[in-house]
Amino acid sequence: MATSENVSPPMVGTWPVLAKAEMGLVRLIEMIAAALVVVEVLVLSAGVFARYAWGEPLIWSDELASMLFLWLSIVGAVLAFHRGQHMRMGVIADAMPPVVRARLEVAALVFCLSVCVLLLPKATTYALHEVPVVTPAMEVSVAWRSFGLPIGLGLMLILGVTNALQRIRLSDFLIGVLVAACLIGLAIAAKPLIMAMGNWNLVLFFVVFIGLGVLSGVPIAFVFALAAISYVALGTSRPISVIAGRLDEGMSHLLLLAVPLFVLLGMLMEVTGMAKAMLNFLASLLGHVRGGLCYVLVAAMYLVSGISGSKTADMAAVAPALFPEMKARGSKPGDLVALLAATGAQTETIPPSLVLITIGSVTSVSISALFIGGLLPALVCGLMLCVVVWWRYRNEDMSGFSKPPAREIFRTFLIALPALALPFIIRTAVVEGVATATEVSTIGIAYSLLAGVLIYRRFDWKRVGPMLVETAVLSGAILFIIAAATAVAWCLTQSGFSRGLVQTMAGLPGGAPIFMFVSIVAFIVLGSVLEGIPAVVLFAPLVFPIAKGLGIHDVHYSIVVILAMGVGLFLPPFGVGYYAACAIGRVNPVEGIKPLWGYMIALLLGLAIVAAVPWLSTGFL
Repeated sequence: MATSENVSPPMVGTWPVLAKAEMGLVRLIEMIAAALVVVEVLVLSAGVFARYAWGEPLIWSDELASMLFLWLSIVGAVLAFHRGQHMRMGVIADAMPPVVRARLEVAALVFCLSVCVLLLPKATTYALHEVPVVTPAMEVSVAWRSFGLPIGLGLMLILGVTNALQRIRLSDFLIGVLVAACLIGLAIAAKPLIMAMGNWNLVLFFVVFIGLGVLSGVPIAFVFALAAISYVALGTSRPISVIAGRLDEGMSHLLLLAVPLFVLLGMLMEVTGMAKAMLNFLASLLGHVRGGLCYVLVAAMYLVSGISGSKTADMAAVAPALFPEMKARGSKPGDLVALLAATGAQTETIPPSLVLITIGSVTSVSISALFIGGLLPALVCGLMLCVVVWWRYRNEDMSGFSKPPAREIFRTFLIALPALALPFIIRTAVVEGVATATEVSTIGIAYSLLAGVLIYRRFDWKRVGPMLVETAVLSGAILFIIAAATAVAWCLTQSGFSRGLVQTMAGLPGGAPIFMFVSIVAFIVLGSVLEGIPAVVLFAPLVFPIAKGLGIHDVHYSIVVILAMGVGLFLPPFGVGYYAACAIGRVNPVEGIKPLWGYMIALLLGLAIVAAVPWLSTGFL
């Protein structure tokens, strides 16, 4: 995941009072974020306990959880904005000379603040309109939830301005604000011309505007949000408050409740030593064969992938434990990060992947079915990667390594058993219908806490606070981009673009095979430019009806689309996942590009097999 790096240590000497006020506000927001994560887990756990222990669900738990969820998303998005952790496509901007890069950072900050200024009054109006609406179970006003968005936008505006005053020259910031005001004025003046363009203005807002914004290093969520605001304000007669409604809807979808919980679960696995125990066991099994630790890397990513909620976190949990020994055995750093990136792409369909949850929420495909359907295709792609590993390491000298005694293997297995059981418990519970994705995440959290405290005894209580805050930050960054992409998707749907796209793609010659091929190419490109989640939210609702009309099983199509986006996410020069792998491995990206192509060809062959054989995705449904 690429992030926006426009935050640097405060220059206290310049604005000491402002710096202290900012620090105090951030600390308060962090405490609120941590408390929201804890309360959210407790509310959902109470609902699960009531259903299974008492046999009666708490009818108010879902409502309260949904309300808290929106506040958690907003607060997390505010902290992500302050920390510069919103997803962005920073490859081109980061490659610019320092002077140009500094100007782009100022422009990106002004861009984000413009979104807050334009949307804040409309979000407030939307929240005020929600005051008379009452929830059915708790019988409280929906405004308790809806006011989260304007408050969050206001906090972003405050933190953005304080950030600018302390870390950017005042003249540069004022020039940026003046330029932004002039551009907004010109756009308003040009509204008649834009309206006259008809649906061609979609190209202006959602191709040119989004393309320039993303390539300039502006956080993707803010680019999407301003594109949607601009389209509604300049290209239609609708009020901007409808965008506030779409953002509210996108950030509070009940199916996405699993996002922060799985993020927390992944962090707990690392803190408790469960991930380390799994790696040690796999290494004892395969560490003595040629390319053995590479096989361990593939297997470890298969086991832990999806649980953390972040592909970067998955790689960060595995790589530090394996890379030192792999380098000591003679593996080249470039080959290591290439394989790490390839396994990141391969495991996109491993449940409980957030992309699986997202695609299920926006297309109404059963998440349980997606969890079942994603396992075997990822295994096929993993086997293709293992073929490349076998070929590259077939002549590796292993004379200095011997197979550990059976007693040692058994010992590491016993130590790793509680950790190895967790992924199977999670996936089995969802697949068998015992629990939903959200419910099973609370079970996993409780299990990890018990294992860390009673079995591994490695739980560091000092890390609990930062871990809760980081959960909110990562969740907020993910959910804010989903919300913004939901607004863009609504704009495309309301414009009639979706109907035109459906007609065009449905009219492709060759039927389902050609449509599947075009979809693979399109989503590889989208995955490279936009990353998986925003691409899913934007385009999945548009193309899934076409696939269904052509007789393609929705689960099969979902898995193919996700694997294609995974390849794009880790494919240079734009795939930000590849650069994240290089950052984790501390390797120059240039070193990994050459060995990466072999792994990517293997993944594409695996993807072609999965696309050609629907049974791999649907055979166990």
